[in-house]
Amino acid sequence: MDARECFRILREIKDVSFATVDQMGRPQIRIIDIMLVEEEKVYFLTARGKDFYQELMERPAVAVCAMTKDYEMIRLTGEIIKLEEQADWIDKMFMHNPVMNDVYPGDSRYVLEPFCICRGAVEYFNLGCSPIQRQSFSFGDGDCEEKGFVITDACAGCGQCMEKCPQNCIIEGSPYKIQQENCLHCGLCREVCPADAVRKKGFDK
Repeated sequence: MDARECFRILREIKDVSFATVDQMGRPQIRIIDIMLVEEEKVYFLTARGKDFYQELMERPAVAVCAMTKDYEMIRLTGEIIKLEEQADWIDKMFMHNPVMNDVYPGDSRYVLEPFCICRGAVEYFNLGCSPIQRQSFSFGDGDCEEKGFVITDACAGCGQCMEKCPQNCIIEGSPYKIQQENCLHCGLCREVCPADAVRKKGFDK
């Protein structure tokens, strides 16, 4: 699994959730088609008259989420750019998505604007297997934020975290260790730790 494979899954799902923020700072979400995937870039489009377009122009970033029928979830956060050579990109996307000709027949297609998610981070999260599988990747020189929990040297070795973990992804040691690729990020290990040895990445100090 890598970022490109995550993008392939998004393209296969095609109709995915895009989240933005509106002028009032309120979260907005809608279903948008993934029109094209090339290398480590994701392409989509929208019409200039839509609120979605205005939100993209004012705050050029999106969060994307989708799930397959087999409970494989892809979550992407990234920066977007509006593409130059608009007509060429629109024609290319329509060629790969011919159903769009029924929605925007003829030259009406050119009310659309093409965008590209060019850098950011993507996470693969598979709830359809046991234990669950989780991996994160950066793309386009983006940053991949550390998430989840870690057990520090304050660990007393009592084993309560290992006993309570719903995915059995904590292994004995000094300190005990969380297998990050199988972790739900639920935080139960932190709640039951009597030594306060479990820290949330990026938040706790």
